[in-house]
Amino acid sequence: MSFTLHAFPESGGCYKAALMLTLSGADWRGVWVDYFAKAEVRTPEWKAKHSVMGEVPVLEDGALRLSQSGVILHHLAERLGTFAPEGAEEKREALRWILFDNHKFTSYLATWRFLLGWAENPDPAVVAFFRTRVEGAFRVAEAQLEDRPFILGARPTIADLSMHGYLHYPESEWPLDLATRFPNIAAWIGRVRALPGWKGPYELLPGPRTPPRG
Repeated sequence: MSFTLHAFPESGGCYKAALMLTLSGADWRGVWVDYFAKAEVRTPEWKAKHSVMGEVPVLEDGALRLSQSGVILHHLAERLGTFAPEGAEEKREALRWILFDNHKFTSYLATWRFLLGWAENPDPAVVAFFRTRVEGAFRVAEAQLEDRPFILGARPTIADLSMHGYLHYPESEWPLDLATRFPNIAAWIGRVRALPGWKGPYELLPGPRTPPRG
C-alpha cells in the first residue's frame, strides 16, 4: 500500500502523519503545499480537490482523502497495525489524549510558536497569554509521564505521536527551558527519538522551509 501526504515543513500537524508513516515503515511520498506565500490551502480549488476544511495535512490512501491529524493517525493505525491502542479502555484513553492534544497541548504550542517566529508584530500580551496556556498543558503531560514512559503506559501509541507534533522542532522556536522545567517531557522526547527510523520534521516533510523572522 502507498500513501501521499500533502504537507509543508513548518506544520506539526503534518509531522504527526509523516512520523507515523515513517516509524511504521510505510511507502509514502510527500507533496509540498505552499502554505505561506500563496496560502494554497485556502483557495476554492484546493478545498474542492482535497479538503473542504482548507487545511493540511491531507492524506491520500487510494481514493480516500483524509484531513485532521487525529483522524489520519487513527486510520493509519488501523491500516498498518502500528501504534494502535488495544482494547476498549486503551482506545478511549488514546482518544481522550488526542482530543486534549488537539484542543490544548498542540493547539497552544503551535499558536505560541507561530506568534514567536512567523507572525508580524504580534501583541506581547497575546504572546504571553499563549505561553501561559502552553505551560499549563505541559504540566498536565508532565504529571501523566511521572510514572510511565509513554502517555498510555509501557509502549508508544498514536496518542504519543499526536502529542509529538511540535516537540521535535528546534527548541529555539518554542523556548521553554524544557530539560529543567519539564524533565519528564524531555525524557519522553528522547524515548521517541530513539524509536527505529525516527527523523525530525525538517528532514521528513517536503518542500522549502520558511524560516522564522529574525
